[in-house]
Amino acid sequence: MKITTVGIDLAKNVFQVHAVDEHGKVALRKQLRRDQMTVFFVNLPPCLIGMEACGSAHHWARTLQGFGHTVRLMSPQFVKPYVKSNKNDVADAEAICEAVTRPNMRFVPAKSVEQQAVLSLHRARQGFVIARTAQANQIRSLLGEFGLVIPRGICHIAKQVPRLLEDASNELPGAFRRLIARLTEHLKELDKLVDEFEDQIKAWHRSCELSIRLEKIPGIGPLGATALVASIADANSFDNGRQLSAWLGLVPRQHSSGGKPTLLGISKRGDVYLRTLLIHGARSAIVAAQNKAVNTNVWLASLLNRRHPNVAAVALANKNVRTVWALLAHGQEFRPSYVPPKLAA
Repeated sequence: MKITTVGIDLAKNVFQVHAVDEHGKVALRKQLRRDQMTVFFVNLPPCLIGMEACGSAHHWARTLQGFGHTVRLMSPQFVKPYVKSNKNDVADAEAICEAVTRPNMRFVPAKSVEQQAVLSLHRARQGFVIARTAQANQIRSLLGEFGLVIPRGICHIAKQVPRLLEDASNELPGAFRRLIARLTEHLKELDKLVDEFEDQIKAWHRSCELSIRLEKIPGIGPLGATALVASIADANSFDNGRQLSAWLGLVPRQHSSGGKPTLLGISKRGDVYLRTLLIHGARSAIVAAQNKAVNTNVWLASLLNRRHPNVAAVALANKNVRTVWALLAHGQEFRPSYVPPKLAA
């Protein structure tokens, strides 16, 4: 019996494997330990392998592709409808095996080692940014309990906390002064770590031609460009720019019935971090355009006259994502004065 399709339910130590033959009949149900995976699949004739895009999925996709197999990664939300019984490893592996053969299934491109490394830098930096914000809020709230109010912004903490600690008239206890001094030092350490990881991301950006190409788009900086290049493994896996925008949750959410279309706010699906970078970058581009004596971006100027700046920021982020797809899919350079052929006609 020749195995043609395999579904793997990934885990940390024990993997569940479900395999079928060319007629769709079950050929194998088996549990494999981590050290058995390589031996099993290197001796298996080339076949189609499906996995959920979860932890370690990209590592196993690269490994199994090296053995000659065709590997497809899928979002867990698209696999869930194929689970026929209560959730367990056996049922999940069977559902994955069935889902990977569906002709309309949406697959996730496997990332390279370099792309995963860059995304790891982004995750680490973002973790320290969140920790830095939490630490700043804690210092501000603790001082507020003693009637000492510091304006929002980390820069104000660095300027005002030393002055407050040296001021003997505020009657702060010595133990509390030492506590705030130590927390302020911790805040400075977190700030240094954020800058350190950001420098590493920018260094990779300068060495990546695709990232440099995307940075030329107004509203996309080194952080956004590197995150986009690392997250979009293959732009050609999307048919058009709108699909990429929908993948990032920047298109309207639809709730239509009875032939009456109803469009709501953006769907907010996909990568929250990437979508945040794009919208913040769009806000910066809007501020820069508003500060210019003459706004050369006619489309943006017209949009700002009609819509709230927050709505314009999301619209610009959506537009930028479609531009990103065009540059990556067709290997083009960004041209600010480019006019689509349909509009030019």
